[in-house]
Amino acid sequence: MRSTSIGRVRNIGIMARIDAGKTTTTERILYFTGMTHKIGEVDDGTAEMDWMVQEKERGITITSAATTCLWNGHRINIIDTPGHVDFTAEVERSLRVLDGAIAILCGVGGVEPQSETVWRQADKYRVPRIVYINKMDRVGVDPERAIHQLKARVAANPLPIQLPLGREDGFRGVIDLVEGRELDWGQAILGTDFVTRDVSDEHREEFEAKRQEMLEMLSETDDALMQKYLDGEDIPPAEIKSVIRRGTIGLRFVPVLFGASFRNKGVHPLLDAIVDYLPAPPDIPPVTGRHPKTDAPESRPPSDEAPFSALVFKIMNDPFIGNLAYFRAYSGKAKVGQAVYNSTKGEEEKLSRLLEVHANKRKDVREVYAGDIAAVGGMKSISTGDTLCVKNHPLVLEAIGFPEPVISATIEPKTKADHVKLANALAKFTREDPTLRIVQDPMTGQTLLKGMGELHLEILMDRMEREFGVRANLGKPQVAYKETLQAEAEGEGKYVRQAGSKGQYGHCVLAVERVRRPDAGCRHPEGVRRRCRERRPRGHGRRRRGRLPHDGRQGDAGRRLLPRCRLVSRRLQDRGLAGLPGSGRQGPPGHPGTRHAAGDRGPRRLSRRHRRRHQRPAGQDRGHGHAQRLPGPQGPCPAGDDVRLRDDPPDAEPGPGRIFHGVFPVREDTPSGPGRDRGPDRGTDSPSGSRIERFKRHEPT
Repeated sequence: MRSTSIGRVRNIGIMARIDAGKTTTTERILYFTGMTHKIGEVDDGTAEMDWMVQEKERGITITSAATTCLWNGHRINIIDTPGHVDFTAEVERSLRVLDGAIAILCGVGGVEPQSETVWRQADKYRVPRIVYINKMDRVGVDPERAIHQLKARVAANPLPIQLPLGREDGFRGVIDLVEGRELDWGQAILGTDFVTRDVSDEHREEFEAKRQEMLEMLSETDDALMQKYLDGEDIPPAEIKSVIRRGTIGLRFVPVLFGASFRNKGVHPLLDAIVDYLPAPPDIPPVTGRHPKTDAPESRPPSDEAPFSALVFKIMNDPFIGNLAYFRAYSGKAKVGQAVYNSTKGEEEKLSRLLEVHANKRKDVREVYAGDIAAVGGMKSISTGDTLCVKNHPLVLEAIGFPEPVISATIEPKTKADHVKLANALAKFTREDPTLRIVQDPMTGQTLLKGMGELHLEILMDRMEREFGVRANLGKPQVAYKETLQAEAEGEGKYVRQAGSKGQYGHCVLAVERVRRPDAGCRHPEGVRRRCRERRPRGHGRRRRGRLPHDGRQGDAGRRLLPRCRLVSRRLQDRGLAGLPGSGRQGPPGHPGTRHAAGDRGPRRLSRRHRRRHQRPAGQDRGHGHAQRLPGPQGPCPAGDDVRLRDDPPDAEPGPGRIFHGVFPVREDTPSGPGRDRGPDRGTDSPSGSRIERFKRHEPT
């Protein structure tokens, strides 16, 4: 049976920048609610919520920790979040499942950059919150400045419901503007006992002025309260609290409280404000999702009678349990041994263990209900952002979004024997932390570890050595320097090879230049256009025209061996290449053929079969890798028209000139005379093939 009704449950988070007093305040809450018997201190490394070794050594919160306490018959589930920017993903995933939050500000620093970050994260998920201005006992404290910064920097509407009694060393308590009383801790060290009395004459005038401001602000949100305020009637505290609660849940304003947690002052009114002003699960709109099969919108009310639904927001690796998954139950109830359906992955598993979590301590429970925050152990395929539900009522809740990594470093084990252990450790860490990425640099081949900052990676390396016994080195990634063309250039290359009685000879001239038009349609990086030209070498014997491969298989070979080139039509015409298949136009009537390859021996009139093949209408499909006319009137392609390849995407921008694969057949000569061309995929001579030469690619990087 449920021990606390759902209307008396509060799921809250404590968020702030680093060193604002989040963990210190949480330790006081646990002590005054009876969960702990000793106040833990962050500086001494005795804080209950900072349970990791790295947290105790550095005095900062690294991972979000959950706990539960009771106050005035209410059950408060608290998540203490980190304040360092490197661990902002912990704040993101915690706010996704919380109903309310306490934003802690330093009375000296006010609203600082990280305070703005966590405030925007709370705005993203529309989390109601109250503001607690801490460190009122420090030198230089200025609460009015902090309230003004709330308006100017985060566009908040602060509603002070307290007045501080004294400042700096003289801070001893607060004045409650709602109930009209003073809470004075005096110089007590523990802060357990405090004096409650009516407002003294010394502070009466200031109290009346601030209370009038509070009532005016509240009357703008409630008509009944406005009528009583205008009539001059006495407004009871219970009605004021009700209006403040509705305005806080509706995000119309944020109540502001004051205290000094390190001196144990102001924590009791903060607990009362959590109960009075922050929402319970029924005060929040029903959670919405979608059906995994029909994609229809679905919703679940926060009720124990509704079908069970929960969202996994955190994964931890436990050496004894294995995967420990933290989840928030939004509706229904679940008990140990029940089968739940992971609608995100489409798998069904049984709940072997249900746990109530207090930092790193765990307590077995038999059943969880709507509104609870608990953990489940032993589930193998579960991960952050998964939805748990019942199979006959499937639902997929909105996943949690995480920021992209901002820093990368190379990682390698110190010994070869640690390669497998390193891979296993990194796999578990990436399962826990979605902002951690392991990638392979394709340019350098290095393994890169990406994270949110240097401290993030440093903590990871320390955990790897302590928890898994793996020592690794972090280093600076190598930079693959890239170059581009600065000016036009031409190059010339020859291929001469003597193999026994046969010889091979090839000659190529390559010219490169930068594209002068951004819309030229060049697909090479850095906007480099390639122009290939060839020259007919001088030779002896009977001249014979080389052949360019026409069938799909040899065309693919050309695509594999040489880069795609863009030919300028003027050069094509100058070199006598205007009639090539793939040039996008026909040669003139009676054209004797083209001289396009090393080993050409002079012009030769084509046979009737080859003449028909070479004189197809422009734009007709010539096979894979050949040029086609763009949509439009058919006919010979005049110089300067745009053409494109068959395998270009439909949205590719065509460029001027002709697109053509630079394929150059290589002849093999024998002492008895020039031989036939050898096909690239054949081991014997073939009259229709040609050997494709691997020219060095001048690739801009």
